[in-house]
Amino acid sequence: MARLFDMHVHTTRGSSDSNLSPEEMVLEAERLGFMGICITEHSGPWDQHEFRSFAAKHNQVLVRAMEVETNMGHILAFGLDSYQPGISDARVLRKAADSAGGFIISAHPFRGLHSSLPSRKPLLYSNEGEVPTSVEEATLHPVFGLVDAVEVANGGTADAENRFALDVAKELGLRVTGGSDAHSLHGVGHCITVFDGEVNSQEEFMNALRAGSFYPAVLSPNNKSSEGSWVPIPEPFS
Repeated sequence: MARLFDMHVHTTRGSSDSNLSPEEMVLEAERLGFMGICITEHSGPWDQHEFRSFAAKHNQVLVRAMEVETNMGHILAFGLDSYQPGISDARVLRKAADSAGGFIISAHPFRGLHSSLPSRKPLLYSNEGEVPTSVEEATLHPVFGLVDAVEVANGGTADAENRFALDVAKELGLRVTGGSDAHSLHGVGHCITVFDGEVNSQEEFMNALRAGSFYPAVLSPNNKSSEGSWVPIPEPFS
């Protein structure tokens, strides 16, 4: 049913900083021509019963997930049933994901790296460590030894910072993903993840993640119609 997934979306249902309603989200995804959405709320995954009821009303393949603010930046977590005590520690989150058969992704790891504001540092370095000046330095951050993949196409992050994340992931041999990080109607689908085969359910989505059969892409800046086309990474950042 779906090959194109926006793997990073926030709605008013579970993210206080979003003004995108769940209904608006699915309608915009349909307009853009893709059928997979990962709802990664800040407050934790939706209640299972509420999620099933909502998903049953729509044709999209919807995936229940969350974005966790950890001591090593923001991490997208898939496959965890609920928010668990202690997972704000990235190492605890890794253990929880392993226990649940989950999958975790470092989200927009270098957002703010090229900020003109000296006080603004990437979240990875807000607690400790010097901000890296090279890809080689950046690969040493311990988060990259914990996560399964790195988000290298994030709709709310500058191209140069996305490109830096891509270079770090390539250096480490880590898998890479894309997601809009949409908090409003305007951002939905700007960045996506393309799966090699059809994905018809959340279970198939998790299996495809573990298999690594995906790649990130961005919406072509020259195509804003409902027939929107996506350009694979790394071309947009070349």
